[in-house]
Amino acid sequence: MKSISRRSFVAGSAGAATLLALAACGGNSGNGGSSDKTYKVGVLQLTEHSALDAANKGFIAALDESGLKYEADQQNAQNDQSACATIASKFVGDGKDLIFVIATPAAQAVAGATSDIPIVGTAITDYAGAKLVKDNDKPGTNVTGTSDMNPVDDQIAMLHKVLPDAKKVGLLFASNEANSEIQIEMAEAALDKLGLSHDRYTVSNSNEIQSVVESMVGKVDAVYSPTDNTIAAGMAQVGQIAKENKLPIIPGEKGMCEAGGLCTLSIDYTELGHMAGEMAVKILKGESKPEDMAIEQEDASKLEVVKNDDMAQALGIDLSVLDS
Repeated sequence: MKSISRRSFVAGSAGAATLLALAACGGNSGNGGSSDKTYKVGVLQLTEHSALDAANKGFIAALDESGLKYEADQQNAQNDQSACATIASKFVGDGKDLIFVIATPAAQAVAGATSDIPIVGTAITDYAGAKLVKDNDKPGTNVTGTSDMNPVDDQIAMLHKVLPDAKKVGLLFASNEANSEIQIEMAEAALDKLGLSHDRYTVSNSNEIQSVVESMVGKVDAVYSPTDNTIAAGMAQVGQIAKENKLPIIPGEKGMCEAGGLCTLSIDYTELGHMAGEMAVKILKGESKPEDMAIEQEDASKLEVVKNDDMAQALGIDLSVLDS
């Protein structure tokens, strides 16, 4: 029999929508799972933007492909830390069989709420650095998943190649995102090696994006922003200011580039979500345990060069150098 998917929307906590997805495959022969059991899966996504949405879709696709019966309770915290904690507590109280977390703050909230329920994450740069696991190669906790560790060095090299006359780079990120801090430190090291100066420009919430980006105008020659959830969610606004002021931005991933960046070298968040989904399936089937599953990353050979030709034209920048 074919896999059947049914989805319906109802009101969810913290103003988010709850998506109930039931996927069924008759027989289930050879998959190691029970054909009668419907697994309860909680999904906590930090906020809405293209990268996290893509990871979510990839995860659900992997569950659909597995043939397992499951019910996915989709919750979006709208970038609200207290909402993350509330949703995490609800998932634990509901007795979920597994919880999928998208982005570090969501993962930290759920990990703080349970040490028993398996947690699989994605869009998390450094699990060990975020204190979610003891070691990225051997987690030793109830948490595992896929990392979106960014090719920061290569992105800075791309910035230098496309903008050879740039002398000073602004580093734009949210001060409350631990994974952004890690990437910014990597960017600073890469810029230092190239002899380029740099300054940090931070926001604490989305309401500060406009004023902070406008404050960069005339002070820096280019901007680098990592895979930062707050900036990603507001990238259209960032891009508009950049276009109006001829300020090129090299962002951390494809969705950010398409929303207002100039170019980037991007990982594939749909693939990261799918990989996390495959890990979740192994856990649900009893084939593996999170504590023994190393954090996984996308094959570096699959990184994609992304160009925003409309932005390049508006800024008068030739991106043909990336074709060689």
